[in-house]
Amino acid sequence: MVFSRFFKKADQADLGDEADRADLPNPEDELAPEEMVEPSLAERAAARMPGAASTGSKRADALYGDADVDAPAGPTHFIRADGCRIETDARETLVDCTMALGAVAIGYADPAVTRAVMEAAGAGNVSGLSHALEVDVAERFCEVVPCAEKVQFLKSGAEAVSAAVRIARTHTGREVVIGCGYFGWHDWSSDAAGVPAAVRGNYRTVPFDDIAALERAVTDAGKTLAAIVIEPVVERLPSTEWIARARALCDAAGAVLVFDEVKTGFRLATGGYQQYADIVPDLAAFGKALANGFPLAAVCGRADVMDAARKTWISSTLAGESTALAAAYVVLELHRESDVCADLARIGSEMRLAVQAALDASGAGGVALEGLDPMWFLRFESTRDETTFLRTAASEGVLFKRGAYNFASLAHDEEAMHAIEGAASAGFIAIREAGAQS
Repeated sequence: MVFSRFFKKADQADLGDEADRADLPNPEDELAPEEMVEPSLAERAAARMPGAASTGSKRADALYGDADVDAPAGPTHFIRADGCRIETDARETLVDCTMALGAVAIGYADPAVTRAVMEAAGAGNVSGLSHALEVDVAERFCEVVPCAEKVQFLKSGAEAVSAAVRIARTHTGREVVIGCGYFGWHDWSSDAAGVPAAVRGNYRTVPFDDIAALERAVTDAGKTLAAIVIEPVVERLPSTEWIARARALCDAAGAVLVFDEVKTGFRLATGGYQQYADIVPDLAAFGKALANGFPLAAVCGRADVMDAARKTWISSTLAGESTALAAAYVVLELHRESDVCADLARIGSEMRLAVQAALDASGAGGVALEGLDPMWFLRFESTRDETTFLRTAASEGVLFKRGAYNFASLAHDEEAMHAIEGAASAGFIAIREAGAQS
């Protein structure tokens, strides 16, 4: 709930005697206009949080870009989310195409998920013992993920991939990891400030879908290779030859193949890319849509590899709290009852077609729609055009993702499709008009 400050004059009759009133403001004085302006949530956030948001992709410049355009940046905070719609702190409603960076595939505040979460919360979501629901979810999870003979729950995708790397290093007794993709902010794969050079030295990156580069990296690592970690979808599907070669190289080297399925799990296929392509890794990390927006992630894999977790230390106090597990249980049930991922692909295709129709009608250039139907994106040749589009679309009632990806959800209905096409049309026309004036 957002609280506001209120200004009012004190009633003269309530002020007591003259001495009591000495330090009180004169009721006849008027506040200067600038003193009456309530700071916005964005301003308050900037004053107290680095970057003004705890999630990097939700910072204003990450949402809308920082190009010099006339349009206001756009909303930065919400107070309610339902289905595929969010209500901002300014009481405006937006159709959300980001779906919490892909964490929500069923829909915000889904009734079945919400009921299960509330029931779990009402029964006490955590204690000094593991909740019985953890076992139920683990069993159901292992039924649908090809590599999952055993699973351990955590809270974030970055945590799950980091756990997979530690398990792989423990299992092999080696240190070097070859990776391709984005795996979160943890030290093992990051080149950000504050990461020790010694840590960076044990991680080697290779380009996406480049077999020769992968082979060279494996050769260079030699007997020090612990794992190859791959984000299977990076804007597009990889060639099966590349993934198959990664599998073969790990087998030959005695290394562990890890898939980061944080975005692809429960979206591209219930069991992730490994189910889609029928190439099974030794370990995998899941998150995001696993619990429809509630904080839950999983590291899973072959039993003999996963058992290395008992030789190291991977633990999180709230990893098995029951509200997120309850949400995941409902998600797993929905995937068991219907082909959720096929529905996401169909709805994502409809979203793309709506945006493509708007682009074709607008006459704007320098824009292309790319990616997969359940997780597609807009590629702009000009950063300024992208910023113009995003800010204009937000002002027209639709939140698109800057960069990859826009995510389909089961909650994107026909009315949302019309809104998406209309807002996209306004954004593309704004780009065309700005180009004509420059």
